[in-house]
Amino acid sequence: MPSVAPFDIDDHVIAAAFLGGVPFFATASGTIHRLDEGEKVTEAHDGLLTCIRDPFSRSLITGGEDGRVLRIAADGSLTELAHEPRKWISVVAGGPQGAVAYAVGRESRVIADGKTVSFPEERSVEGIAFAPKGLRIAVARYDGVSLRWVGGAAPAIWLPWKGAHLGAAFSPDGRFLVTTMQENALHGWKLDGKPKDGFRDMRMSGYPAKVKSWSWSPRGKWLATSGAPAAIVWPFSGKDGPMGKAPLELGTRSDILVTQVAFHPHEEMLAIGFVDGMVLAVRISDGKEALLRRPGKGAISALSWDEDGKRLAFASEAGDCGIITIAD
Repeated sequence: MPSVAPFDIDDHVIAAAFLGGVPFFATASGTIHRLDEGEKVTEAHDGLLTCIRDPFSRSLITGGEDGRVLRIAADGSLTELAHEPRKWISVVAGGPQGAVAYAVGRESRVIADGKTVSFPEERSVEGIAFAPKGLRIAVARYDGVSLRWVGGAAPAIWLPWKGAHLGAAFSPDGRFLVTTMQENALHGWKLDGKPKDGFRDMRMSGYPAKVKSWSWSPRGKWLATSGAPAAIVWPFSGKDGPMGKAPLELGTRSDILVTQVAFHPHEEMLAIGFVDGMVLAVRISDGKEALLRRPGKGAISALSWDEDGKRLAFASEAGDCGIITIAD
């Protein structure tokens, strides 16, 4: 049986992550709680809007109501990457070679090699993602996505689709790009064609609620999502991804919505957090479930595995947090 070490924070927790084996929890008020031989609290922002674990380094990237973009290292030290007075920074992304992107209104900005490059958009930027290889970004906004090479003079590629696109994610192999939408759906494009011929569209709909959490499996065969009373897991192993295929539905619980999903870093096993605070683990191969945490205070707002996949950090909107240690 897994063991749960509870940890309470008197605030809405919006992110949890492990950096070098050390758990971090980030709150909406702007504090970063680090559990390293005791609790250490850092005042990072005057109002935190977004916090992600940089997929290319052992650090967090944050943005806040104070207009600051920060990198937070595993030792808790802060580095200010940008400051936009009187602006709110709610979109950030981490890229290869230490690159960082963020959004300010109708502009996306990329910091790479000590330089900042800005890209104007016709509408407000709602999401940014770096491609797995090379300094290429996808910028999500109303009515579509812009694909841009950060360092080159190549023109942007426009991927149109009506509606508001709120977030973007590349598949680990870079063959697919998926966006979350204002409506209860995902949209996607298959990117391994030629731009002049147009990229094929993928529509993934039928959700009863908005998709606010998603996670790719370690080798990119599956994309798990929230937004339903089960984790909806789309297959991406074939050359056409989920086109014409039905998703898996894992951890079904009547009308209890899934709010967070997180794939194990090495195995095809999914951690699922629910609106009532419960956390399950489900194996993809046979759908076998393991209860990791009983219902608690607040909807699960963050889930994150450590690098070895032996510990899972969870947090809720009510500050009900903890570390689950998985038995071998």
